Amino acid sequence: MNTYQTRGTCSRKIFFDVAADGTLRNVSFEGGCNGNLQGIGSLVEGMKVEEAIRRLSGIRCGTRATSCPDQLAQALIEYQEEH
Repeated sequence: MNTYQTRGTCSRKIFFDVAADGTLRNVSFEGGCNGNLQGIGSLVEGMKVEEAIRRLSGIRCGTRATSCPDQLAQALIEYQEEH
């Protein structure tokens, strides 16, 4: 299980696994808007990491420079850089 400390969002942490085939598994958030974040986790389940990054990068929450989906993309970019 990977853990990412979020920045600039209501959620505090993101947890996720990446399967051997490069797909996302078990995405969950700590804090934030529970229903919306469960929805994001469900939607990206089984999605390739690259596709999730492509779809979620740059999404903003109101006037904030980031959002929970964007933070998930940042977490995945960091994961790719480390692996």
